[in-house]
Amino acid sequence: MLLPMSDQREFDFWYAIHNTRVVLYPSRRLETFGATILNYHMISELMDTTAKVRVREGRIQAFRPQIVTPESFSSALLEGFGEEAQRYLDWLKEHHAEWRILQYGFTIRKEEIREHVISEQIDNVVAQVEKTVRSREDPLAAVVVGVEKPWEVCLLKLMADVSSHSFPGNVREMERHRLFTGSRNGAEDVRREIEQDFAAAGKDPGRVKALGRKLQRLGLFSEYEDRFFELVKSSQSG
Repeated sequence: MLLPMSDQREFDFWYAIHNTRVVLYPSRRLETFGATILNYHMISELMDTTAKVRVREGRIQAFRPQIVTPESFSSALLEGFGEEAQRYLDWLKEHHAEWRILQYGFTIRKEEIREHVISEQIDNVVAQVEKTVRSREDPLAAVVVGVEKPWEVCLLKLMADVSSHSFPGNVREMERHRLFTGSRNGAEDVRREIEQDFAAAGKDPGRVKALGRKLQRLGLFSEYEDRFFELVKSSQSG
């Protein structure tokens, strides 16, 4: 019996997720204050074909994780949830120190996908691909075994697992830079410090490079880029 289209898509999604196995994880976690490029090898058996295996090689760009806090929730997100949801949100705001959620964003770079088909048993292909990838000692490489269709869904398993592994380190690094604090003003503290750095660099040109490095490290350079280069110009003309 054929399933309705929506049910079929849901089943395909479920089937792909539950038949995905990450053979090799990246040894380096996702960057906290910048983008990360993951190099994946995705292995799947061709459908309705014996001993035919497809190997896809591609790249996934992981953007720097964004902090999600109770304050970032707009009232529109609570529509239809009633008073209990509002009370829970109020509780979260009062217990900000216990809130530790990061949002990770990924892009599958389809223009860089390469693939080839091998006539071999899948276990042999997996073993060979894993051996080859390990020999390259790429800390951002991953090997995934999944299904032929929808194969992109199998990468969701990889993304979720890599995010989960990176999460504790990302949080610790953000805490060191006071982006997570027990107060509600952690991010404001960082920006206040940046303002002080701009003021100091305006008086002492020798501090300009250090300010630029700090903005890069915090992942805030693009936000302050115009202002930073104006500071560079003024320090050079002075």
